[in-house]
Amino acid sequence: MPVTMGGWVSHLLWGGNPDEVNPVSGLTRREVYAVQKSWAPVFADSVGNGTEILKRLFKTYPETREFFKMIKKVPESEYAQNIQFKAHVINLMTSLNLAIINLNQPEVVAAMMYKIGDNHKRRQIKEKHFNDLKNVLVKVFVEVLKLDAKTLEAWGKTVDFWYKHIFPALNATETR
Repeated sequence: MPVTMGGWVSHLLWGGNPDEVNPVSGLTRREVYAVQKSWAPVFADSVGNGTEILKRLFKTYPETREFFKMIKKVPESEYAQNIQFKAHVINLMTSLNLAIINLNQPEVVAAMMYKIGDNHKRRQIKEKHFNDLKNVLVKVFVEVLKLDAKTLEAWGKTVDFWYKHIFPALNATETR
């Protein structure tokens, strides 16, 4: 079977057909690239942007602040100085970054997401809270990053892929 010039170039540039859907993640190589490219400027200031995302989460969904004992009674202006809060922001942004840069290995990301679900289950965090975070992220991406519709759609599919693996762990019943 001869390889056409266009097929060869696509394989060289994209590692295969850029529009072929990965059966595990539901994402194409083109969508993975769009998510990774749009994420890079966010992660460049991970602490600042992560802090802003959580501040917006707390403003929009005040009940979520209850999960963060270290800042429950701290004014918003002091969040950035709180070492435990800053550590959580770094963990959040690093986890997101690892999930994004490894989207080309969806099985690995699925395992990472299951672990995140398991860790958050212990803190009584529910699907609703993850969906609240998704709503905040989408709003930030639209307002701040000015993402185009295709990139925003790729982000929606990415978060849905993550949640598909977080929620089973979050909702698992203990069998001991």
